[in-house]
Amino acid sequence: MTDPITRYAPTVRTLCGAIYLSCSIGAVAAETTQYVSDNLEITMRSGESTRHQIVRMLSSGTPLEVLEENTETGYSRVRDPKGTVGYVLTRYLMNLPSAQDRLAETQKKQVNTEIETKRLKEEIKQRNEEHKSLAAEKQQLEEDARKLDLELNTIRKTAASTLAIDQENRTNKARLVTIEQDLQVLKQENEALKDRTARDWFMVGAGVILLGMVIGLIIPKIRWQKKSSWDSL
Repeated sequence: MTDPITRYAPTVRTLCGAIYLSCSIGAVAAETTQYVSDNLEITMRSGESTRHQIVRMLSSGTPLEVLEENTETGYSRVRDPKGTVGYVLTRYLMNLPSAQDRLAETQKKQVNTEIETKRLKEEIKQRNEEHKSLAAEKQQLEEDARKLDLELNTIRKTAASTLAIDQENRTNKARLVTIEQDLQVLKQENEALKDRTARDWFMVGAGVILLGMVIGLIIPKIRWQKKSSWDSL
């Protein structure tokens, strides 16, 4: 049985020629530039030669567990993910995944990165909006605090004025009590003065009456004595 690689060799050469031709005219017709896929299938055989039966075809990028490697025949004994054991040419094996798989993984990572970038941008936008909201709220709180401070100062001034007025009222009340006490003393002294004046006038009246009585008694005697003196002459 013919090895698929040998069988497909002319096709591969033709494909390489097409690739070279495409690269040559790429500068003229860049809009039609395409890339050759690295899809490839290799045979897994039951033995270490092309004469052995093909067990299955393995696509490019299939992970294989290498069980044994024979440098003389150029074949390796491998196990595929389904558990099938067979032989493949060692030169078709590589330590890294296929370029197509790596490209797909890279594209997947790029998509995830773009999604994550978009999410981060949305999060940053949301954080910026929250920051603006918090800044506005902070400004409002500062304005409220300023108003409250002014109201507190007004209340303090009003309270101080109230205390001063209350203290003044207490002082005035104390002065009023003192004035009332002084007025009461003056009233008492006035009453006493009135009583003394009335008593004095009473004494004066009594003295006048007594003096009048004395004079009334003395004058007749003086007249009688003068008359007697005149009669003796």
